[in-house]
Amino acid sequence: MNFPPAGHTTAHAGQVPPPGCPAHASAGTDGAVRLYGTAAATDPMGLYEELRAVHGPVAPVLLDGDVRAWLVLGYPENRDVASRPTQFSRDPRVWHGWRSGEIDPATSPLMPMIGWRPDCVCADGEEHQRLRGAVTAALGQFDHRGIRRRITRFAHQLIDGFCEDGEAELVGQFTEHLPMLTLIHLLGMSDEESPELVPAARDLFKATETSLASNAYVLESLERLVVAKRARPGHDIASALMAHPAGLTDEEVQHHLRLILLAGYETTANLMSNVLRMVVTDPRFRGSLAGGQMTLPEAVEQVLWDEPPLMVCPGRWANSDTTLGGQRIRAGDMLLLGLAAGNMDRTIRPDPSAPVHHNRAHLSFSAGTHECPGQDIGRIIADAGIDLLLTRLPDVALAVPEESLDWRSSTWARHLTALPVTFSPRSPRTHDDPAPLPAPPARNSGEPSAPPWPAAVPRPAPRASWWARVRSLLRRR
Repeated sequence: MNFPPAGHTTAHAGQVPPPGCPAHASAGTDGAVRLYGTAAATDPMGLYEELRAVHGPVAPVLLDGDVRAWLVLGYPENRDVASRPTQFSRDPRVWHGWRSGEIDPATSPLMPMIGWRPDCVCADGEEHQRLRGAVTAALGQFDHRGIRRRITRFAHQLIDGFCEDGEAELVGQFTEHLPMLTLIHLLGMSDEESPELVPAARDLFKATETSLASNAYVLESLERLVVAKRARPGHDIASALMAHPAGLTDEEVQHHLRLILLAGYETTANLMSNVLRMVVTDPRFRGSLAGGQMTLPEAVEQVLWDEPPLMVCPGRWANSDTTLGGQRIRAGDMLLLGLAAGNMDRTIRPDPSAPVHHNRAHLSFSAGTHECPGQDIGRIIADAGIDLLLTRLPDVALAVPEESLDWRSSTWARHLTALPVTFSPRSPRTHDDPAPLPAPPARNSGEPSAPPWPAAVPRPAPRASWWARVRSLLRRR
């Protein structure tokens, strides 16, 4: 059973890309290649292979605004960078670009991704251990069976919203919403927040002119949550972070909630979309699932190898001069972990089309001391949600030609824009709205009001009852 990855381009180190290839088309004046713009958005995997052919396992690249960085393409090189925190810091304040004026912190769309924050991602050593310990404990307090029951409830509600129609758009009606509903419940937020946070979270990863405003909206929403949970703790991540012996400040709690929400949402939504696309486009993949040759968790791991939900991970910063992959890295240089490129490195996957779904050694959740602590929750959301969808709609099929499917790519991630499907119409579990979800915590009179919506980010419909409003949004897609 061979399941070739979408968009994979074969290249070998030492070959020179032909004129007109993505690497040439997007190159800056010094040969560094842009990881943004048309070429990067059209075929990022092809671009990585062109870079590998020219530069080997480490390539000079340019981020938005032609900010210089190194993209780590090799699998062993990615693991080396991720596993040596004394040489490659996670603290972005090490970067020389702040001093040289290479970036304007007030306006750059890169700030939500590479700016310093008081969270464990931007910390090293003992400070990282202190903050990471609080996050691990907050995530580990939940029983996985309990999480799965909640996911199943949300998934049933979403499917009930379109199962009678005989058709659906699974990205906009399912995979974008199930992870957000689950994560905000775990964080301790009101379920009403989900439709508003989906477009803001997506916008953060696009590095557009509205990314800063979207980031501010997310932070202000979480600030309100921190105020509410200080007054009335619950069984949720926010309350656990506050109660942890590490003694996190309110600001640290707020930024760790942001980290969990954004990292968990983007990766899980993309992962679910990628798995479902394989189900409806690859008969071998679907047949292996249906015939029992491959379990759904194994299918998820295969997709994590072939199409990581986060393609590039920002970032690491060199503490001192060193050599990596044949490149001279200077103190203060920025390095980006090329998760997607590393997973396709021929040194560890001589045949990229061969299945590897029994192996969790991929880079999709990074590696080393900063490996994603919430990856198991992401897997549970994807596994439970997809399993329920395929159980309730076993005849789901792609409604458009496969070649018409479209992706939106940024420097960091690539996600399917739509997945239209058809199926035999089925009745929902009930024709009435489902039982009310837990009410949000009582507000204090001094709690801040809701933050203004970012001006250029599409805003959902005004609030009615939560489920009626979500159904209305989904049916209009």
